[in-house]
Amino acid sequence: MLEITAALVKELRDKTSAGMMDCKKALVESDGDLNAATDWLRKKGIAAATKKSGRTASQGLVGVAVAGRMGAIVEVNSETDFVPLNPEFQRFVTTLAGVALELGGDVETLRAASYPGTGQAVADELTDLIAKIRENMTLRRAGRLEVGAGVVARYVHGPVATDLGKIGVLVALESPGDAAKLEALGKQLAMHVAAARPEVVSVDQVDPAALDHERAVLAEQARVGGKPEDIVQKIVEGRLRKYYEDVVLLEQVWVIDGESRVNQAIEVAATEIGAPIAVAGFIRFALGEGVDSQPTDFAAEVAATLAD
Repeated sequence: MLEITAALVKELRDKTSAGMMDCKKALVESDGDLNAATDWLRKKGIAAATKKSGRTASQGLVGVAVAGRMGAIVEVNSETDFVPLNPEFQRFVTTLAGVALELGGDVETLRAASYPGTGQAVADELTDLIAKIRENMTLRRAGRLEVGAGVVARYVHGPVATDLGKIGVLVALESPGDAAKLEALGKQLAMHVAAARPEVVSVDQVDPAALDHERAVLAEQARVGGKPEDIVQKIVEGRLRKYYEDVVLLEQVWVIDGESRVNQAIEVAATEIGAPIAVAGFIRFALGEGVDSQPTDFAAEVAATLAD
């Protein structure tokens, strides 16, 4: 058996673009034979998956899972909108949401976690899926909410299967009230979050730096007309109320009736249920938001895929 030197590992890495540890393992399994190690990587799907890792992935699915007072959400991206229709990809996202429900929303913890029924890590299962479907895929983000008393409700917009779609929302409600009624309210709130895209639950959660920036911008806008400073401050405070309506859930107009505020709708629900209700938190994932999607030559992509 040839000695597995750093130079040999580097040579295999340069040839296949696979990771250093994967290259070392391939050489060990192949008794140091470079060509056999290359074949080993190809058979495992590692080389093919690594080649695709540089491609932009902004499609895919958001998946949610809820169990009583706990809920989890994940986003797994793919290159094209064909992949979300693939049953194997759907099963992967659904299973991963279940893993997040158990382990939480830390992405690195999820990647290293054992994938149910296979005996290998989630990251390795994803590598196998990339090799099989022949597209780059990434576990982009995850989150989990939990309450001591109450419910975690969910809503999925544009579903392609149960709890899988383009937008996923979790809303956590703390309350000792009737669970079924809380669930109904929670789903309405989740639908509202999907549509209105708030950033925080309450005014006191607004980032002070963001608020100071907004205040400064509004003040400069008001001073353009040469108004006195006391009038400027009144204008700023008035416009800040509109800012809060944009980013604060409880201050937004309730999409269900288009008139009342969300906090008023919750107060009415609390009266009907006969118990206080507090929004403990929410998570909203919209597929691909914030991902720079580069235009591609589809014909060239097909040719490249056939050449893989």
